[in-house]
Amino acid sequence: MNDDGYAVLAEGLQKRYGEKRALDGFDLTVRAGTVHGLLGPNGAGKTTAVRILSTLIRLDGGRATVAGLDVARQAREVRARIGLTGQYAAVDEVLTGRQNLEMFGRLFHLGGRRAKARAAELLEQFDLTDAADKGVGDYSGGMRRRLDLAASMILTPAVLFLDEPTTGLDPRSRGDVWDSVRALVAGGTTVLLTTQYLEEADRLASRITVIDRGRSIADDTPDGLKNRVGGDRVEVVVTERSDIPRVVKVVARVSDGEPEADETELRVHAPVTDRVGALTDVARTLQDEGVRVEDIGLRRPSLDDVFLRLTGHRTEKEAAA
Repeated sequence: MNDDGYAVLAEGLQKRYGEKRALDGFDLTVRAGTVHGLLGPNGAGKTTAVRILSTLIRLDGGRATVAGLDVARQAREVRARIGLTGQYAAVDEVLTGRQNLEMFGRLFHLGGRRAKARAAELLEQFDLTDAADKGVGDYSGGMRRRLDLAASMILTPAVLFLDEPTTGLDPRSRGDVWDSVRALVAGGTTVLLTTQYLEEADRLASRITVIDRGRSIADDTPDGLKNRVGGDRVEVVVTERSDIPRVVKVVARVSDGEPEADETELRVHAPVTDRVGALTDVARTLQDEGVRVEDIGLRRPSLDDVFLRLTGHRTEKEAAA
């Protein structure tokens, strides 16, 4: 495969820990200037892949390039072109936000004056100026993650690896981190995002690779992945279980496939092409027949539906939810 146009490329990556194969022929292509999601459950190989691509561990087989550089033969040069934010913030809670960034600047050999200037730029970019001189121990979870992102951007990396960056954050803090990621990409950075949050991959990534048991099992746009499970669906939730057979017959007349009934949730759904026409027809018919409906609407398949269809199981976070 030609590396042109790809910020990250991996072919047949292998990594073993004793008898366990953490990666078993993993392939990945990430186009420059995009957010690419790497989606999979715990133990699928996401973090192992990131550690190899960021030169933290050595691969056992295959090849990989980042920013056009071979991760095995040019590890030092790769490290100069990348940033990495792990699952847990790496900032020092004793220091202020400003002191943390200045410290990272000095570690990257920017010199005192340049380190201070770069810290000020990043504090403004990540909306942390007002909290710049507060101890990080007083920061919220979202603020810490934004500071961690800022630290990884000291040298404005060509490629930024984000390994489950919003783990443990509340919805508002997650949204703040998402905004920061979008701003980074708008500035030219390529982002490889590993996540178990299906909504996160859907919101941020222009393309998603699904990984399971150390292998890539799908690679497509979010909409492309959703279309694999049948596109749009009309969905009806009824009040009485006894009405489900009648609803199945009504939905079958407008669907492009066999309706499915979930008696536990009193729900019937089926794929449709004529979205508005199908919904209108079903609603009118059920009303005419006197069927009591709790809810009726159109639903796009979620990435959880996709993951379930591709792997036969849900991600741990979705299963828990």
